Amino acid sequence: MTPSPLDDYPIHQAPEVMRHVTTSDRNFYDRYYFNVHPCSDELMLIIGVGQYPNLGVMDAFAVVRRGPIHKVVRASRELGNDRMDTTVGPFRVEVIEGLKRLRVVLDENEHGLAFDLTWEGAIPATLEPPHYLRWQERVMFDSRRLAQTGRWTGTITVDGETIDVTPDHWWGSRDRSWGIRPVGEPEPPGIQVKNAGTFYWLYTPIQFEDHSILCIVQEDEKGRRVLEEATRVWPDREAEYLGRPEYRPVYAEGTRDVVTATLRFAPPGGEPFEVRATPILPVHMMVGTGYGLEPGWKHGMYQGPDLKVEGVTHDVRKPDDAARMWGMVDAVGRYEYLDGAQPTDAVTGYGLYEYWALGPHPSFPE
Repeated sequence: MTPSPLDDYPIHQAPEVMRHVTTSDRNFYDRYYFNVHPCSDELMLIIGVGQYPNLGVMDAFAVVRRGPIHKVVRASRELGNDRMDTTVGPFRVEVIEGLKRLRVVLDENEHGLAFDLTWEGAIPATLEPPHYLRWQERVMFDSRRLAQTGRWTGTITVDGETIDVTPDHWWGSRDRSWGIRPVGEPEPPGIQVKNAGTFYWLYTPIQFEDHSILCIVQEDEKGRRVLEEATRVWPDREAEYLGRPEYRPVYAEGTRDVVTATLRFAPPGGEPFEVRATPILPVHMMVGTGYGLEPGWKHGMYQGPDLKVEGVTHDVRKPDDAARMWGMVDAVGRYEYLDGAQPTDAVTGYGLYEYWALGPHPSFPE
């Protein structure tokens, strides 16, 4: 056991060096997530950087969807002793001002995607409710997350073309999450084979010109709420609790692809209101990024003693590539207050529309 530079700060919360977490669960993780979009269907870029202290791994990915092209750059290395080192090959994250300004970089590489972007939060970073799930006696999720909407400045280069990113219309959201969730090489399923296999999920950090709405809905196979959140967050005043959110998606015929959805909020003591959501550019998060589909590349999976950097490109105009687009979707979403319910002049907003409807759920016929 050796110390790291972080041990020189008076921030310890357990009789351990800072690079060691207080649980021995292999699935402990600590991750950055960012998304970038121009409030249109032109492009969406998603970036993730994660550490897995009990697996000794750090990895990163970036995926861009532009037109029919789904392009991924991913990298992995051994974690090492210094958890303050947020570089993974060509990737790095710099915290300029905690909870407010960060810089995220993917240096030039052979895979046709690079960027140098600075984030500035538009609202205070907001702590979400704890995410806790126990399946068949095993704790599968036990994590915390903070969320924030904001704006971007910098450049994105895709296949040699550089795009200027300015905060007037390049918006996005980010989160920082840490705790326990399934990562790394798959474990033997054991009694988990008895699970229903349901993952019914909605996550919508919505940004309007002068405020944001943060909404989460997760339900199990019987329609019971596992996790929920609904709050309207302002840059300069107290956040508003919006009550229990209700989610009514409309799917493309014969699929579980959302075409549009209505979100209904009922703030205690206030007037109920609705927001219409329309996904306008889908990014299939589980293709190439490490979220689960490729057996040889998953978050926290050990890729060997040397730095490994890879690129993956799919073109959804090709039938075989289009057939790969499955699983969790992180889309650019357009959001509109209905029936004059907006609290200010801002009627239309944009943000992440993240959803998955896997397995049995009361909203689907048997």
